[in-house]
Order: sequence, then C-alpha cells, then structure tokens
Amino acid sequence: MKLSFSIDALSPSGAKAWRLLENNSWRECIYAEPLKDGDAQIADKKSAEDWSGRRLKKDKQLVLVPQQKAGTFDFLMRGVFAHAVLHRCTSAPIPAKAQMIACFESLIPGTAWLVYLNVAGHFVALDTGKVSIMNNLDIAVRGEIASSENYVGPVAAANGSMMDTLYRQFLAGWLDHLKSSNMNVFIPDAEKLKEESIYIEEIQNWQSE
Repeated sequence: MKLSFSIDALSPSGAKAWRLLENNSWRECIYAEPLKDGDAQIADKKSAEDWSGRRLKKDKQLVLVPQQKAGTFDFLMRGVFAHAVLHRCTSAPIPAKAQMIACFESLIPGTAWLVYLNVAGHFVALDTGKVSIMNNLDIAVRGEIASSENYVGPVAAANGSMMDTLYRQFLAGWLDHLKSSNMNVFIPDAEKLKEESIYIEEIQNWQSE
C-alpha cells in the first residue's frame, strides 16, 4: 500500500486552494486534486502532521509564508491554513467487521476511548487522556469518544444490533475518506445509512490515483 501526503492550503471561504511544491513554493490547485509533477509528496506521517493546522500568510509578493501551528480557537478566525491530504496509489481495503468487534471487546470501560480506522483500514483504539487526536494523521475515520460499558468493552461488543450499525457507519465514513482524501472524518448519523452491501460495492469500485 503506497501512501503519501500533499500539503494543501485553503482560503477561508474554500474558494481557493494552493499546493506545496518540492521547491517549497506553492501553486494554485483544486483542493485534494490528484498529485502532479513537482508537488511535494510527504511519506513521513510526523512531517505531514507538523504541517497540518499551520497558519499561512501572504507576503508582499503574495507568496504563502508558513506561520506557527494554529491554536485551539484559531479555526474560528479567518485565515489560510495548511491541510495534509492523503493520496493512495493502490486500491483500498474493506475494513473487517470481525476486527472492529474484537477491538471494541478488548477495551476496558471507564477510559475515554476513541475507536477509529487508520489509513490502512484497521480498527484502532486510543486513550484520549493520553494521546492527542488534534492533527493526528493516523486517524482516517473516527467514531465518538466513549467510556461506558454500553459502548466499549465486552458488553458493547455483544450487542449485535449496535455493532451492525457501527460497522455500517464506519464503512460510510471510510468511503467518504476515500472520495474526499480528508482525514479525521466523522462517521455519519445512523439515520443516514445505506445497506452494508452498497458501501462494500462502492469501496470495491473506488479507484486510486
């Protein structure tokens, strides 16, 4: 599975976007468009995370100049920010339902867990009290943070109806992630879900770059 990140900057309205080039200049682009010759391709997740969320300002020559990382409330202000956009050069896997259930079953209630799909399509859980989820580029699709035994742990994993719904939610989020190249995609509301087979077919038919 070959993956890399581009660094795309987006205007406050979303009407204009720019992409970082190998020579550290920028070109205008369509946000999350396929890679072109000369685009910077970052394979190292940590390096891409260092870019993600940085504010960018235009100098007198209208060149984008990187600033510091955005603060917690900076995104409420107008400005141009950098985003790490994932690019896949291979087909995408279908997340495994059995692995999702095993992930939930292994969790100890009482801890604020976030269960998510990583870029490889595997279900992973992290303790949000110990690991930051801000600009975390391991998180492709995320669920809700939960600690109750009704939502994490063996009791939750034994709830077949809830697991069925959660799996469809993660499939929907995974498809959204593949189509948009966005990270940290939230799973949709259960009321908006399609049949499981529809998501699986669409994921199978999704084409990489």
